Amino acid sequence: MATDAVTFRLARASDAPAMAAMTRSLIEAGLPPRYTEHRMARLIASREHTALAAVGADGVQGFAIMQFGDERAHLVLLGVSAPLQRGGIGRALVEWLVESAQVAGIASIHLELRADNVGAKAFYESLGFSETLVVPGYYEGRIAARRMIRVLRVQAASPG
Repeated sequence: MATDAVTFRLARASDAPAMAAMTRSLIEAGLPPRYTEHRMARLIASREHTALAAVGADGVQGFAIMQFGDERAHLVLLGVSAPLQRGGIGRALVEWLVESAQVAGIASIHLELRADNVGAKAFYESLGFSETLVVPGYYEGRIAARRMIRVLRVQAASPG
């Protein structure tokens, strides 16, 4: 399924169960689940977050959630159904969020990913993200994380 077979839209509360299930299988594999249906529904409803869904004939096929601050944004979660990965859905979701951040005047976008996820690291690098550091034990004290950043604009120096 290519990106033309899905509709990209803001996520709805009814998408929370599918998004939580995708998170458990794709992101939290081997870890205790933190992103329950209830937590996902709260993120969808949050004014500080933007939650997107890529919806096809079989329901939610991908999603992304980003938290927006004054100067920086944090890509909280990104997931695409395993059979549809590498088909442009994840790229389209991230590009939507990057464009939103640019319009909002955000200086940088930050994210964490499992250090053992080589494919995700390459994906984010292809979108202009750079690794900043590795955090040992970030996930439940067992799995390291890579922190990455994409600078959208240089922050103004403080007067002084």
